[in-house]
Amino acid sequence: MQPDTRLRARRIGLNAHLLNLSGNYRSAGINWYIFHLLQNLDPAKFDFTVFLSDPRAREHFCRLRLVQSRWPTHRPVARICWEQFVLPLALRQARIELAHALAFAGPLVNSIPWIVTIYDLSFVRYPESFNAANRIYLNWAVRHSVRRADRVIAISESTKRDLVAQFGASPDKVAVVYCGSDPTFTPSQDQREVEMLRARRHLPEKMILHVGTIEPRKNIVRLLRAFARAKREARLPHRLALIGARGWKYAEVDAVIAAEGIASDVIFAGYVPQDELPLWYRAADLFVYPSLYEGFGLPPLEAMASGTPVVTSNAASLPEVVGDAALVVSPEDEAALAAAIVRALEDDGLRQELRARGLVQSAKFSWARAARETMDLYDAVLRGANYAAA
Repeated sequence: MQPDTRLRARRIGLNAHLLNLSGNYRSAGINWYIFHLLQNLDPAKFDFTVFLSDPRAREHFCRLRLVQSRWPTHRPVARICWEQFVLPLALRQARIELAHALAFAGPLVNSIPWIVTIYDLSFVRYPESFNAANRIYLNWAVRHSVRRADRVIAISESTKRDLVAQFGASPDKVAVVYCGSDPTFTPSQDQREVEMLRARRHLPEKMILHVGTIEPRKNIVRLLRAFARAKREARLPHRLALIGARGWKYAEVDAVIAAEGIASDVIFAGYVPQDELPLWYRAADLFVYPSLYEGFGLPPLEAMASGTPVVTSNAASLPEVVGDAALVVSPEDEAALAAAIVRALEDDGLRQELRARGLVQSAKFSWARAARETMDLYDAVLRGANYAAA
């Protein structure tokens, strides 16, 4: 059978202006979704043109056609102006047949089919964590996208439900395409690397880990109280390491640490480079992630892929990510969280079971699969067929 070469000429344009390869704290979340999707797209199937501003992209995506803008799109106002006024012209000049807006918003004026990825509705659920202008823009962008885009990609069933409930999205229009785990997150192959990290970073032998920006949505205050309670009740020798930049309203975090008397047991690691992060997961005895709301929640997936037992919350998308491979508790129940921490650390049989289940569960998520399902969606839209999420 001859291969279908007709699809190879179909031109797909991707707005990747939120891609940031600087290797600092901004290189997270949406950035990694864009990075891994681009890395796994198949240029043998479609003719891809990627619009971006980061010059370092050429080192990573040599198989794709890159169009670099001189606009300072790392600044929100410049990025919004570019995607609303410049992108439509760029799509026309490149003879793009289908556009993919990789973060919430597509151009108001657009004459070709387009798809948009929407990650979460934190700006609706936690509006206080966004400035007024950003919140207003995101509300407009998502409402416009849900109404005008040919298809919407949500990164979890939880986000899809939110889009239906909050913005009246048609369920048939929203396809769920899960994120994946970077293949560098694996169980330890060389324990010497972990020990070298401990020595270099002065890490304890017994450690509980959390990864995420220090902000109210991540529920750090309750985590600290549960950690303090677990140490008191079970005399745990562990220290708690918090990886992530300080976001907003972190004064309460400092106050709780002082009130609980655990200053010497909490490590503020700040931003950790992506190439070092897998070693932190491997060095931890337990990963705890009691977030109140996540569009997907990459850290628990990364922890499971690393062979580290996980305690997380039953909120939003997190049960989808961990399945039956983690201890799941209410994020508002400090006593239950403390009990889960103690149980996961003291029950060796349970730890082995969680580790084994975590490896199986994490293997269900891959960026190759995410890219394949996204390209299937491109195919469906271009063919004018109805698309049903896998």
